[in-house]
Amino acid sequence: MGKISVVGIGTGNLDEMTPRARRAIEEAEVVAGYNTYIKLIEKILDGKKIIGRAMMQEIERCRLAVEETLAGKNVAVISSGDAGIYGMAGLVVEMILNLPEDKRPQFEVIAGVSAVNAVAAILGAPLMNDFAVISLSYLMTPFEVIKKRVRAAAQGDFIIAIYNPKSKRRVTQLEEVREILLEYREKNTPVGIVTNAGREGESKIISTLENFTREEINMFSLVLIGNSQTFVKAGFMLTPRGYSL
Repeated sequence: MGKISVVGIGTGNLDEMTPRARRAIEEAEVVAGYNTYIKLIEKILDGKKIIGRAMMQEIERCRLAVEETLAGKNVAVISSGDAGIYGMAGLVVEMILNLPEDKRPQFEVIAGVSAVNAVAAILGAPLMNDFAVISLSYLMTPFEVIKKRVRAAAQGDFIIAIYNPKSKRRVTQLEEVREILLEYREKNTPVGIVTNAGREGESKIISTLENFTREEINMFSLVLIGNSQTFVKAGFMLTPRGYSL
């Protein structure tokens, strides 16, 4: 029986991948992942069997990866960012734990640099106090539930990182989120938008809660909304931790 590693590849830039993550991929005989992420790391995939699938085929590619492991192969299942944050870790681990105990292969989850970490570094230092991470994708979570979470985070004055903010089909939800937040925050609250963090074509925009939805935002963007203490200076966002200077 082989071993399966669920690996967070970070932004997809090989320089930002952890040594442990890279080692697991290089030692694997089979690599499974979303086609876009496979392409990001293709330089270290020579000679490996690739299980590449399109979006919305997560269950199939994880099932195939587990089958390869049970057949004796060492397998790496990759996710962008961190595999345990909106990634493949939950699905792979659940599949393995559903097997009879004596049939379960050895597995490990290897952390990666999450998009929220990468984006915060690009924007400056906006996550110096408590924050919430919320995905606007409603494929797995009803949007009414998502709105409740946004409202709760707004009431708690959390800095809020928005994953999956907008897609070709999902175009109104981000505006609804903005309207909820404006009930609790000033319209000039800083909002950072980073697209393709750590990849070719990276861009950074700093806007306000009043105006940020006018900017170009897509599925490769992460939106980071400051709290009541966040400010902008010299083109960077900062949320003070509270130290006396």
